[in-house]
Amino acid sequence: MGIEDIGDRLDGPPLIAFWGSDEPGSAFRLGTQEYDWHAHTRGQLFCIESGLVRVDTPGGSWLLPPQRAGWIPPGVRHKAGINGVLSGWGILLTPEASAGLPTTPCVLSVSDVLRALVRRATTWRWEERLTPQQRRLAAVLLDEVRAAPRESLHLPMPADRRALRIADAVLQDPASEETFHALAQQAGISERSARRLFNAETGMSFANWRQQARLMLALEHLSAGNPIAEVADSLGYANASSFIAMFRKAFGLSPRRYLTVRKF
Repeated sequence: MGIEDIGDRLDGPPLIAFWGSDEPGSAFRLGTQEYDWHAHTRGQLFCIESGLVRVDTPGGSWLLPPQRAGWIPPGVRHKAGINGVLSGWGILLTPEASAGLPTTPCVLSVSDVLRALVRRATTWRWEERLTPQQRRLAAVLLDEVRAAPRESLHLPMPADRRALRIADAVLQDPASEETFHALAQQAGISERSARRLFNAETGMSFANWRQQARLMLALEHLSAGNPIAEVADSLGYANASSFIAMFRKAFGLSPRRYLTVRKF
C-alpha cells in the first residue's frame, strides 16, 4: 500500500511516518515529477533533503527548500512539483491528530528534536495500533510541530482577474522594472483600484509582493543548481552582491548557507 492510499484512510494509527527516496519501489516516490490537483483526508507534513518542492493551492504558492517542513491540512486541494529531490520524510495525520496545527498550508522550521522523533516513528508499522510508548512519543512529536516557527515562503495570489494579470506579468518577467501604473493600465484597471485589490487579496503591498515573488523564484533557480550571478541577473539585480544582500536580509543567511543540506 502506497502513501497516496494511506493519505485517504482514517483507519490505522492517527500518526503514520514514512521515508521516501527516488529509488524504484519507494512508497514515497521522489525525484522530479508533478502531482496534479488533489486532496487527502489526512493532513501531511513532509521534509526534503535536496532539491525543491513547490506546492500550489487556490490561495497561493509555497516553496519547500531542503530541511524545512511543508504542512498541508486535511482536505486542502493542492498540486505539487518536485524537482531534484533524492530523499525525504513525512507524516500523515488524521483530522483529529491535526487539531491545533495550522489551518492553512505553510512551511515550518525543523528542529533536531522533531527530526529525531520522526526518524523513530518511521520504524513503526503502519498497520498496527500505537503502543503506549509510541503514543507518548507521537504526542511530543505533535507538540514540536505546533511549536515550529513558520517561514516566509508563501506567495499569495490575488483572485481578481485584473490583479492576477499584474501578478502573472511579474512572474513571467521578474527582472522587469515596469511601474505598477503601467502594469495596471495593461491589466485594464486604475492604479488606485489595483493597489487596493492587491492589499486586500494578498495582504501585501505590490512592492513587497514583487520582492517575495523574486525570492521564491530565486530559491527555485538556486535549488536547480544555477550560479548565483546568473540568478541575480535573471531577477533584475545589478550584481550578485546586491542579490546576496537582499537574500540575507530576508532569510538571515546567504543563499549557499540557506540551501545547505543536513542529513536526516
